[in-house]
Amino acid sequence: MTPDDLLDTLAADLPDATAGAMFGKRALKANGKAFACLKGDDLAFRLGAGTPDHGAALDLPGARLFDPSGGGRPFKDWVAVPVAQSAEWPRLARIALAQVRA
Repeated sequence: MTPDDLLDTLAADLPDATAGAMFGKRALKANGKAFACLKGDDLAFRLGAGTPDHGAALDLPGARLFDPSGGGRPFKDWVAVPVAQSAEWPRLARIALAQVRA
């Protein structure tokens, strides 16, 4: 499956999630707020800097803070997780969705 296909599957499996865009990239939103954003082969999740989930996501191989512009200004609340770790995407998407619902 391609990253786009995986994102489509996530969107279909998450209640209240809608497809949208963030910085011209495909994204998932709820309550008008983005909680996941696809950039290349990475899916970034808004997990909240300093939370245990944020730290655990950063510990995944290849994961890093999400820098949508590529200009060295990453978003501190977001973690980009590579497609090689896509088995973690559904869990992280549920966590990020719960945060934007709160």
